Amino acid sequence: MTTRLPQILAFALALLTAHFAAAAPLRVLILSGANNHDWRATTPVLKKILEESVRFTVDVTTNVPSLGPDAFAPYDAVLSNFNTFGEKNPAPVWNAEVRTAFVNYIRAGHGFVVIHAGSAGFYDWPEFQQLAGATWGKGTSHGKMHTNEIQLSPLPHPVTTGLTNFATFDEFWQNAQLAPGAQVLATVTPKKEFGGTGKPEPIAFATTLGAGRGFTLLLGHNVQAMSSDGFKTMLQRGTEWAATGRIAH
Repeated sequence: MTTRLPQILAFALALLTAHFAAAAPLRVLILSGANNHDWRATTPVLKKILEESVRFTVDVTTNVPSLGPDAFAPYDAVLSNFNTFGEKNPAPVWNAEVRTAFVNYIRAGHGFVVIHAGSAGFYDWPEFQQLAGATWGKGTSHGKMHTNEIQLSPLPHPVTTGLTNFATFDEFWQNAQLAPGAQVLATVTPKKEFGGTGKPEPIAFATTLGAGRGFTLLLGHNVQAMSSDGFKTMLQRGTEWAATGRIAH
C-alpha cells in the first residue's frame, strides 16, 4: 500500500490539475470603437452575455487601429463588433505586420468570432474574408426588423448539437456574401411582408483557417436583438467552440 501512495497522489494531482485547467475561463478580446451600428450600446451587452456564462473573461479595445502584432497572444479568441463600413476614405486599420500576426494567431489554433456587421471590413484581405465566413457584399440587403424563427442545420456541429430552433426579433441579412467552404449552421426565412426574400437565408456559419476556427453570427443588429435566449446561447457556444474546438458543457 505504502509503495503505491506516490502513484495515487500523482494520479489525484493530475485529476485536480485537469479539473482546474478545464474550469479556467477562456480569454476573449472584443474589437470595438467603430461600427455602422451602435457599438457603444451593443459591446457592453456582448461582454455581459459572455461573462454571464462563467466560461469567459472579456477585455474590450475601442482603438482597434492601435493594436500591434503582439496584441492577440494573450487571448483564446477575438470577437469583432467592429467595422469601418460606410466611412469616407477610411485609413487602413492594420498594416501587413499586424495582419500577418493575426493570421498566424488563428492558424495556431485560436478563434475568431463575428457578430452581425463585424465582418463588414477588410475587403482587401482575403484570409480575413475567408475566416469571417460571410459579409455584406454586392446584392446584400435586409428588410425591416421582425420576429422570425431561426432554423438550425440538421448537419452535426458542436455549436448547435442539442439545441433547438428559436424565435428572435432582429434584422435579417439576405444574399450575404459567403466565403467558399463556410459551413452553414443556421438559416432564417425573412418574411416578404417585412421586405424579406421569402427564402431561406444563411445566418450562422463555421469556418476554419489552419488549426483555428471562425464563428459568424449575423444576428445582433441592436441591444433588443441581443436579448433573446437563442442569441445568447449561440454567442456563448460559438465563442467557446471558436476558442477551443469543442463545447465543454
